[in-house]
Amino acid sequence: MPGGGLLPRRVMVAALAGVRLGLSRGLAHLGEVYEHSLFFQNLTAFLGQRPSVVAPSSPRPLLAPGPHTLALENVSFTYPGAQKPVFEDLNLTLRAGETTALVGVNGAGKTTLVKLLTRLYDPQGGRVTLDGVDVREFDPAAYRGQLGVVLQDFTRYQLSARENVALGRIGEADEETRLQGAARQASALELIEGLPEGWNTLLGRQFHVRGQDLSGGQWQRVALARALYRDAPILLRDEPTAALDAETEAELFGRYRDLTRGRTTLLITHRFNTVRMADRIVVLEHGQVIEDGTHAELLRRGGRYAEMYALQAEGYRSAEEQAPQMPEALG
Repeated sequence: MPGGGLLPRRVMVAALAGVRLGLSRGLAHLGEVYEHSLFFQNLTAFLGQRPSVVAPSSPRPLLAPGPHTLALENVSFTYPGAQKPVFEDLNLTLRAGETTALVGVNGAGKTTLVKLLTRLYDPQGGRVTLDGVDVREFDPAAYRGQLGVVLQDFTRYQLSARENVALGRIGEADEETRLQGAARQASALELIEGLPEGWNTLLGRQFHVRGQDLSGGQWQRVALARALYRDAPILLRDEPTAALDAETEAELFGRYRDLTRGRTTLLITHRFNTVRMADRIVVLEHGQVIEDGTHAELLRRGGRYAEMYALQAEGYRSAEEQAPQMPEALG
């Protein structure tokens, strides 16, 4: 039969092509399985982690409510794998009901200090105390309940505006009056009420294309409202206005005394125009407190604070001098 051998050859070629395609897909799937197994190993390792900060077997009950004194006593701390310690025998007291401003150059240890105060880490030497009691004697969750914290790298929760603020008091029913008050204090109330669905507007677009994204400064105001909604007796603020515009920052610090009244407050900032209203200013350098006093006292001493303040003031003056001048009106 003419061409009789052609059909088997075509079948064989098609079969080989099918086998080749199957092998290619199988190898591709094997690669995906291997890649996914690496992620699974990471997940397993993560789920297997155990917290290094744990509650004692018999936690000490918390002290009476009200302003508390928070102190670092001879604290030493080194990050894992680091050769140089961040702190060695550091001593610093945040006195009850006072606002302490902490200033210093980058790398001085300011943010690490906040992480020690919040028990994200425990010091390798010395202790952190609350009214003279080592904080390791308290249950970590109960102790952190005394803290209202705004970190420099705050979280942008992809939730509604209401939930973003209400997370300040997890496990408690929302209180509308307190929500409104916290947002107003943080200069966020007008922002939230102006959203498409008000307090119910979903923030961020990670889970929904209709989510409302915010600018860095707007997110920062929401984070501050969350900390104020917590209504904690101790307020720790690490660069709380870094992303705010000048007008909002001025408005916020105009009511700063009201925000901090009755609270023990630590304010970390690089903007020296905001630290003048603090009860005292602490200068941190190379992991040690090198100056401590009021704004006026530190300027009179002419030390490191006065030097940094003058440099920043000179920077503002230089910027003003370089700004284009408006031409005088023609008469």
